[in-house]
Amino acid sequence: MPYALLPDPRAGAQTEAVDYPPAEWQSASSSNYTASDRPGSYAIDRVIIHVTQETYTNTLGIFANPQKKVSAHYLVRSADGHIAQCVHDADIAWHAGNWDYNTRSIGIEHEGWVDQPSYFTDSLYQESAKLTAAVCDKHGILKDRDHIIGHYEVPGTDHTDPGPYWDWVRYIRLVNFA
Repeated sequence: MPYALLPDPRAGAQTEAVDYPPAEWQSASSSNYTASDRPGSYAIDRVIIHVTQETYTNTLGIFANPQKKVSAHYLVRSADGHIAQCVHDADIAWHAGNWDYNTRSIGIEHEGWVDQPSYFTDSLYQESAKLTAAVCDKHGILKDRDHIIGHYEVPGTDHTDPGPYWDWVRYIRLVNFA
């Protein structure tokens, strides 16, 4: 077969390198985060756990919409634990509702609703825990509840996520054994 008729080996390839190799790149709009060079500009000392209150696909659309002014570093899909990276770790995602916490954290969104525990699947917990463990290892973050926090624990926030059905004991255990 002539070379010109072969599929482009780059077809479907990511246009950006991800910080967590199992993730796929799904860029947030550059209007929805602050370019930075962390940890040079700001130390990264925590992971903030979120629940989207939206579907996976709609959340990617929100992050890509320059008018929304919101993003997270990663998004975990409920059904299979698939991970999209939307903002590089070095950049500051706008996820915490508190500038100081944004500058010093990695934000991980999880598809689902705080009042619908069926979204918190085994796959979601397992893949998210592997991601969180990798982030903690990379940035020297302790794998405990003082450094892996819920959005509701950010000072000044009015959010309740990840909500009452998020199993923190299970999650921290999975992070530590990942």
